[in-house]
Amino acid sequence: MTWSGRYDAVLFDLDGVLVDSLDVIERILREWAQGHGLDAGRAVELSHGRRDIDLIGLLAPHLDAEAETARIVEREEHDTAGLRAMPGAADALAAVPAKAWAVVTSGTRAVAAARLSAAGLPAPALLLGAEDVPWGKPDPTGYLWAARLLGVEAPRCLVVEDAEAGARAAGAAGMDCLGVGPALADRPDLVRAHVPDLSHVRISAEGGSVTVGRLGSC
Repeated sequence: MTWSGRYDAVLFDLDGVLVDSLDVIERILREWAQGHGLDAGRAVELSHGRRDIDLIGLLAPHLDAEAETARIVEREEHDTAGLRAMPGAADALAAVPAKAWAVVTSGTRAVAAARLSAAGLPAPALLLGAEDVPWGKPDPTGYLWAARLLGVEAPRCLVVEDAEAGARAAGAAGMDCLGVGPALADRPDLVRAHVPDLSHVRISAEGGSVTVGRLGSC
């Protein structure tokens, strides 16, 4: 199945889309969960696409979510060992005009900035993090606010996501979603198209719009 689309803005998730941070995230969450006698595997499973504070509310509502989030974020901000750019991420960001892309992440702005820097990727003109929205993904608020701040109508945005929660947020915002990675490989109900990573995508900008398509289909 071929696919390409034309948009006014591209909204990228961070982890698993632009930055290969899975090992770092899992290591930090497993250590945190084990320290509280919680199911570490379940913590990792629930974390995909979610803010830390939302994860804690689901996994361990008996804990002080704000205090525990602060502990996790402290680790996330400084633990950048092994982080690298996802395949195709640098080229994808270079192909989109600076005013036509943003990062919308479930992590904090400080964590996102540290990970982008460690991976050698540029900082976006617009970065929305966990502290910028009252509700995290799958709530669409982050993506809707990003579109508004970029001055673009929601249906004219493409979201690039690797997690179900993020894809659901995109759908709820009325935006097309390009799925990246294994979690969304067989989810045509959630994504407009799917690629293993951004090295399989061609992006071109012309006349104020951005065309995105799978290699060989655009």
